[in-house]
Amino acid sequence: MFHQVQKRIAASVSAYLQARYGVEGGAALESPKEPRFGELSLVSAFQLARQFRKAPRQIAAEIAAEMPVPEDVASLEIAGGGFLNLRLDRGRYGAALLAGPAAGAAGADREKIIVEHTNINPNKAAHIGHLRNAVLGDTFARMLAAAGRRVETQNYIDNTGVQVADVVAGFHRLERKTPADVARLIADPTVRFDYLCWDLYARVSAHYQGNPEALAWRQEALHAIEAGQGEMAEMAHLVADAIVNCHLRTMLRLGVEYDVLPRESEILHLHFWAAAFELLKQRQAIYFEREGKNAGCWVMPASAFSAAEGEDADKVIVRSNGTVTYVGKDIAYQLWKFGLLGKDFHYRPWMRYPSGRELWVTADQPCGQAAPSFGHGARVYNVIDSRQSYLQDVVAAGLRALGYPEQAERSIHFSYEIVALSPRTCVELGIPISEEDRQRPHVEVSGRKGLGVKADDLIDKLIEKAREEVDSRHREAPGEERRQVAGEIAVGALRYFMLKYTRNAVIAFDLQEALSFEGETGPYVQYAAVRARNILRKLEERGERLPDFSRELDAAAMGRQLAAEDFWQIVLAVSKAGDAVERAIASGEPSHVARYAFQLAQGFNKFYHEYPVLQEADRERRVFLLWLTDYFRRELEQTLAILGIAVPAYM
Repeated sequence: MFHQVQKRIAASVSAYLQARYGVEGGAALESPKEPRFGELSLVSAFQLARQFRKAPRQIAAEIAAEMPVPEDVASLEIAGGGFLNLRLDRGRYGAALLAGPAAGAAGADREKIIVEHTNINPNKAAHIGHLRNAVLGDTFARMLAAAGRRVETQNYIDNTGVQVADVVAGFHRLERKTPADVARLIADPTVRFDYLCWDLYARVSAHYQGNPEALAWRQEALHAIEAGQGEMAEMAHLVADAIVNCHLRTMLRLGVEYDVLPRESEILHLHFWAAAFELLKQRQAIYFEREGKNAGCWVMPASAFSAAEGEDADKVIVRSNGTVTYVGKDIAYQLWKFGLLGKDFHYRPWMRYPSGRELWVTADQPCGQAAPSFGHGARVYNVIDSRQSYLQDVVAAGLRALGYPEQAERSIHFSYEIVALSPRTCVELGIPISEEDRQRPHVEVSGRKGLGVKADDLIDKLIEKAREEVDSRHREAPGEERRQVAGEIAVGALRYFMLKYTRNAVIAFDLQEALSFEGETGPYVQYAAVRARNILRKLEERGERLPDFSRELDAAAMGRQLAAEDFWQIVLAVSKAGDAVERAIASGEPSHVARYAFQLAQGFNKFYHEYPVLQEADRERRVFLLWLTDYFRRELEQTLAILGIAVPAYM
């Protein structure tokens, strides 16, 4: 609400400044440092003073005397050396909150924003690091949707890459299994196929270290997969699809859904890469190296991008054996996202989520069913960890070299840092660590060190710990209900922990801290929402219903109640959800919304303790307190929904 009011005021002031002073660029509005100075402060006088060679306070006086007062403003006053402080009309503001939000714009005519996230190699179970990627990407997409943007969520499946090839080599060479054998393993309900592949991948990696000549297995598998022919290609298809299903189930436990799964196999089979390759050669964005260590390769020169420390000066796009590197295929994929390739995938439905949302996957043949229009984004966010910054720079350089500087600018690397574990969480998860590691602030997860943490294992552990707390508080509740509540608390704890830090911060995940009901945690915010619901539930238990707020609280009544500064500051803070979301989008930091949710919960808990709502005797005040309680509840629930966090039935 506050965000919309601020935009209306800015538009009104900007129109006046344009007409009076001939300046463009909009009104310069800020939030005053202290509430006693009002809700907004116009600082344009300081900017105009330099242009017109007048004192800022003199220009502020002109504005105050001549400018029509915007309809949302009750008064304005000059302060300091030229500030113009604006005080909102509290009754009007309260009445607008009672009326509810205005309908948003229709989605069809808005530009599309693509958010690509998760992107786990389909060769083994998801791990804890993948959870940060998925939670960040999913929350950012939810933020965009909440702000009225049109969003498409993609999960790129690298089903022809080295990691899948290694698992196929393991099944084919170490296990001596056929595609039929692998299919039986996938169908066996007693086999955790993604966990089985986790172990097999580790075995293959260890085998390569002891037997370097066995790396030829990888090349054999890669060629078969890229050609799409033979038993190894068939096995790769089985493995990748089965693991993707495992990943989708894992992510759905966290409420993460997608619109489409673009697959690398179709990028190859539908000749996306071939088209991009020809474009790159025609524009001389890449060249064929005839000597040195990159002899026989197609490379992009270092002059096209900023090479990272420790990286080769030139980037290989096509290897000397004819296989395409990840970054080459990603250039083709990025061109498709913007609708610049002149090609499109075929699509087929993959599954329908319990929510009703349909997930599609790319295909190399038509399926006979009409699919939505995918791709053709105006802006693309690629959620990929910070270690991939160099490769993302190369992809953007490819777009620039092809003559698409605007799209290169709109290709945004939504980077983030790694997830580590606190020493005590390592102990709780049964991970052996040294005495030296026990003294560290965090222990970095590393498969090579035996510290790989599967995502499902972590979620299971969180649910187990949450269930202990729920059981101790609500033994009388049905078991299935307690299980659901524990799951919602666990997911809320995990998602909030992943979101409360800025993206460039290394996270040391701690089970106890995440599940705490006190402090800046998901359960703390959930508990505030449950408390708000409980007040309204107790009202119903007394045989009463919520009043008709719009009938009993008109603008005059709202003005009387909001004349109390405590109530006004509470309402003002609660109504800034849209402002928090817009700031989070502009900065690319979902942590702003997490922080707002925590502050909202703090505000409600203070309100809860200071105002016994159901005991209030004065009718107007009681109705107002009930409205404020319900308003808190709705904003808490909506903000938690943006964070992907449910409100449990109880805590």
